[in-house]
Amino acid sequence: MQTSLRGIATKAKQNKDYKFGNLYGLLDKEALYQAWKDINKKSATGIDKETAREFGNNSDENLGELVEELKSKRYKAKLVKRVYIPKGNGKTRPLGLPTLRDKIVKKAVANILEAIYEQVFLKCSYGYRPKVGAQKAVKDITKELQEKYSYVVEADIRNFFGNIDHQWLGKMLELRIKDRAFLRLIKKWLKAGILDTDGKVISPITGCPQGSIVSPILANIYLHYTLDLWFEKIVKPICNGDTYICRLADDFICAFRYKADAEKFYKVLGKRLGKFKLELAEEKTNIVSFSRFRKYENTSFEFLGFEFRWAVSRNGKDIIKRRTSRVKLRKSIKAFSLWCKDNRSKRIKKIVETLNSKYRGYFNYYGVIGNSKGINEFYGATLKILYKWLNRRSQRKSFNWNEFNVKMKWYGLIKPRVVEKADNQIRFEECFV
Repeated sequence: MQTSLRGIATKAKQNKDYKFGNLYGLLDKEALYQAWKDINKKSATGIDKETAREFGNNSDENLGELVEELKSKRYKAKLVKRVYIPKGNGKTRPLGLPTLRDKIVKKAVANILEAIYEQVFLKCSYGYRPKVGAQKAVKDITKELQEKYSYVVEADIRNFFGNIDHQWLGKMLELRIKDRAFLRLIKKWLKAGILDTDGKVISPITGCPQGSIVSPILANIYLHYTLDLWFEKIVKPICNGDTYICRLADDFICAFRYKADAEKFYKVLGKRLGKFKLELAEEKTNIVSFSRFRKYENTSFEFLGFEFRWAVSRNGKDIIKRRTSRVKLRKSIKAFSLWCKDNRSKRIKKIVETLNSKYRGYFNYYGVIGNSKGINEFYGATLKILYKWLNRRSQRKSFNWNEFNVKMKWYGLIKPRVVEKADNQIRFEECFV
């Protein structure tokens, strides 16, 4: 961390009410150079089609130009290129691709915001933050729900990134920041035009484009004040029993000991989100009975790609079992099939190298203790798909199943494995049922 950012972080931690000024002046060449080092050089280009290689050929001069534009207040946010990626069930998710130079400045701003707000974010927030993420959230949920809770409220915010209210976000930022130039810079990005795939330019009045480097921290700030603090300061004190919240970006669950507390929260949640111009997806929001005493009723809930349910261990103890969500499993297998179809003509060595990278990512996420059956199910299904498409590369069948397995072993195809480490607080080895 830069010395200036370390000082900001220390001040923010020591004084939770301190308002920071002169942040705009921190966007100097050193800050932009660090941002340039941190950004993904392989990501898609924006509307100007400038690549990282082109920028990097003369990075010192280009960074100097950016600094001068910022200092002289001549910097203007460029149009954001919109692309759509498949979401499943025929739906798509819109992503915004900024230009490379905008991306560098946004990353520098995101670093400053992170230094301020990482000191105040609550432990219940896991998404888009350093040293925490979905894997830790899954592990912490398992620990928390093991003892105290009987009801879980599953909740979903409809089109969260598209409905972030600019005025509310501005008010939230002003609670910790008093630098008008810095706030205007963020406002420029929020108001920047979006070039849609049909060539039309959209002028957004709400929302924060997904795909932008600064959007994750802004989203966390928005939900920190909208949801996290409200749950901690208002909901918890008025509940009769234990309560718990876990949020990863805009996905969250809340757990309660008593049904009456869960029902009260369920009734007011929509109103609370509505105050900040957000909408609860009621068809995806419900109360789930999640008690060890009702485990034979097959009650379960899904969160972060996992299904959580009660089971009995080999030792006869009640434990929470985690397995890959059936919906996510089917989506992953379908995506793998499309990848195989598109890449089957490549050399087998290259296919296996890429495949190993995909498998490592999958096992690092889903390889939790107790989910060996789930990752083996995915592995087995994908191997059959790979076998099918490799045999379709020519009119003649290339090999039978035994020959295929020998060839995969020779090329070094990895095997599925559980990567989660056992925790002393809970005997996770009991999760094998």
